[in-house]
Amino acid sequence: MSGPAHASYVLPLLFLFSALGAADASSRCSNNQGSSLVRNIGDMPQSNFGRGGLAHITIAGALSHGMKEVEIWLQTFAPGTRTPIHRHSCEEVFVILKGRGTLLLGSSSLNYPGKPQEFAIYSNSTFSIPMNDPHQVWNTDENEDLQMLVVISRPPVKVFIYNDWSMPHTAAKLKFPYYWDEECFYEPKDEL
Repeated sequence: MSGPAHASYVLPLLFLFSALGAADASSRCSNNQGSSLVRNIGDMPQSNFGRGGLAHITIAGALSHGMKEVEIWLQTFAPGTRTPIHRHSCEEVFVILKGRGTLLLGSSSLNYPGKPQEFAIYSNSTFSIPMNDPHQVWNTDENEDLQMLVVISRPPVKVFIYNDWSMPHTAAKLKFPYYWDEECFYEPKDEL
């Protein structure tokens, strides 16, 4: 089928698909309007944001739920998966729910992160990252997922990403909004 008859079928389908996508995005960016106070984590949107081995759910977020002071994520890393080396100007607390891995923690007091300290992390452990200290979390287990709750202050998070541990702090690349905030981030446009 081609020509005007074909267009009469294609345009409504395109509209329907774009409306479904907008409805999905608006449900993720609801700011809790009209939603229940008690929510099932299993019903919350989950994504890997193009990063294989990651499963991320924003349980309570600044842009998605209207949180002002803290944000909570549930993250699962497949064996061998790790975060980028990064830092942010907020406090961060981790609670390891299952699995084990390694925390690598650099320094913000030098001109670059330097050789990181290594800490074993495991189920039922918790740790916090000082503001602006470069770090990386790595699932070093070969068989089991690493799952954790992550709490950050001052959302939405502005992340500075490093290529390696010797990269100067001033050369780290800003990623804002971060992947899970992109869909809900609204930046007013200049009307002039």
